[in-house]
This record gives sequence, structure tokens and C-alpha cells, in this order.
Amino acid sequence: MLQKTHSIAGFISAEIVLISQDISFFSWDAAGVLLLGCLAGTLADVDKPGSTMAKVLFPLSALLRLLKIKHRTLTHSLLFMLLLGMIAMPLPPLFFWAFLISYASHPLIDLLNERGVELFWPISFKIRILPKFIAIDTGSASETGFRWLLLVVSLLVPILHLFPQLLHVGQYLS
Repeated sequence: MLQKTHSIAGFISAEIVLISQDISFFSWDAAGVLLLGCLAGTLADVDKPGSTMAKVLFPLSALLRLLKIKHRTLTHSLLFMLLLGMIAMPLPPLFFWAFLISYASHPLIDLLNERGVELFWPISFKIRILPKFIAIDTGSASETGFRWLLLVVSLLVPILHLFPQLLHVGQYLS
């Protein structure tokens, strides 16, 4: 998936954390959490040469390349998420959970790609959720459609949270 798709998925993850922690969407904390979600959602691609995260975090990207870490292996694994969780422990709980869940959204949606993810790295076994014929190829029309769906969800999450009565509109239309 492309960076913009991962960024929206991270944003949605951050929205969910805000709702779970009962934080107003109209606060500075919310602004910080949503920005963090956008960034954390793209972070796992630091292992992909040429990606924005590889450029921004060049020393880490260079180290991964030097260690011959392939794309969608270490940085997309449960082991790495556990390590990140330990590193992020000093963060305030709101930011800790937003970071971790937004980061986890990355390998989760990469499971929809035909190439899959080595979720249990260092065990070299790729996992994907969808069969190849309906898997979402990076940069494809299906990814664009998926990204638009995520964008709609990112708008619906706060609207339905702020106006839960909208969930029941259908009962009045029939």
C-alpha cells in the first residue's frame, strides 16, 4: 500500500483511540494524537528504500539496509511491534496507544496485499488475508478505491461519535 493509504489508516486508528479514551475531537490532545496516527501509520515502511519514512529516518533506514532487512519483514512483525511498545512506554497513555495502534494498522492493511507480510518474523512465512485474485496491489485502482473507503470511514467515525442518533436514521425512513 502507498503512504497515503497507510496514513489514513493510522488516522482512523488514532480516532478510535480518542473515542476509547473519551477525548474530545476539539482539543489539542486530539490534534496531536491524529497527527501522530498519520505518521505512525506510515512508519513501518522505513524498511523500503525510497519511501518517505526511509528518507526522513535515513540513519535507521540505512541500518536496516546494511543488516539486509527486507521490506515487510522485521518492521511489519509482531516482534517489532512489541519492541516499539517497550520503547514507547514513557509516553502518556493516550499517545502510547495512539502510536502503537496506528503503527499496527500498517501491517494489518498490508495483509490485504498479495505479497503479504512476515508477521512472525524472523520466521520466514508470509501471511495474507485475501486470495491473490482479489488482493489489493500497491498503487492499483483497487488500492485507490480502498483508500477512498478509508477516507469515508475517517469522516464517519467522528460524525457518528458526535451524533450517534444518525445511526438510527434508517428506522425513520421505512
